[in-house]
Amino acid sequence: MDTQTRHALKHDRLIDATRTSVDWFGDHRSKVIQASVAAILLIAMVVAALVVYNKRSAAADLAFGEAMDTYNTPLAQAGQPAPPGEKTFPSAAARAQLANQQFTQLANRYGFFEAGKTAEYFAGLTAIDMGQSGQAETYLKNVADGHDAALASLAKLALANLYQQLNRSSEAVVLYNQLIAKPTNTVPADAASLQLASLYEKTNPAEANKIYAKLKTSKTAAGQIAAQKLQQK
Repeated sequence: MDTQTRHALKHDRLIDATRTSVDWFGDHRSKVIQASVAAILLIAMVVAALVVYNKRSAAADLAFGEAMDTYNTPLAQAGQPAPPGEKTFPSAAARAQLANQQFTQLANRYGFFEAGKTAEYFAGLTAIDMGQSGQAETYLKNVADGHDAALASLAKLALANLYQQLNRSSEAVVLYNQLIAKPTNTVPADAASLQLASLYEKTNPAEANKIYAKLKTSKTAAGQIAAQKLQQK
């Protein structure tokens, strides 16, 4: 077969393939257009959702920063004027009240975002500062049951400390043991063990000494504290 014939055959096949494609498009034109429109709409919705998500996430982060500013605002010193331009609170209770309002609003409005979940933890802490133990327990339990292990462990630690204050030591022991069994970067096992030993000093001194003796071999701050505790006995 000569070159001219081969080119002619290729040309004929190209024409046939093009004709077939055109015929297929003509037969399915409405479906093709519908699918294209659906795809465009889906892309538009995804882009719009991302824009809204990013906007709300930024708003949540901004609100969290404002609440933390309140939480960290210094207290006024008796007989000493506040430095020019520096905000202060007359008491820890007043500071906790405003910070609690900000954290609570943030948690309710942006609970889906990381800032909102963290805000609920601080809402629990500020509720403790306000003496509202029931509200504090509710917030901290919600965070402790969450999927963020690092934040949940902090909430469990705060909740255990609250239970100690409320003379609910048995519940605190359960939480401390959970933290020891599943340590995180935010609450290492040694830190939880130290808290448990501190609790046992009042209720079970022998068990407290056992924990301190085990901890003192650790080359951490907890190990140093445990060694000091044993020396004081």
